[in-house]
Amino acid sequence: MSAQAEQILQREPAVSVALLPAIFNIFSQWRLTGSQQMALLGLSNEKTLYNWKKHPEKAKLTRDLLERVSYILGIYKSLQILLPDPTLADQWLQTPNDNPLFSGSAPLER
Repeated sequence: MSAQAEQILQREPAVSVALLPAIFNIFSQWRLTGSQQMALLGLSNEKTLYNWKKHPEKAKLTRDLLERVSYILGIYKSLQILLPDPTLADQWLQTPNDNPLFSGSAPLER
């Protein structure tokens, strides 16, 4: 684990309070279902998801969660850069894509 990631994990409650509401805001903009949110965060328990939304300071910030959140933030930023229209950027993950990589499926379905 990098020294920077270790420092972030040591400040866990403060980081969770700042980070998780931002992620849930992105999920809201993307109009993700609870199941989709759980999959992206690596959760298996719906109750945990809703507890984190209500009390982000109680979330256990792990290396896996930190990595997942980092990817989500990166995807969000990249979509905003590539698709300057916020509506298009937010819809892209759920829009069917004819690119051979996606075979007509929406990126979120892969």
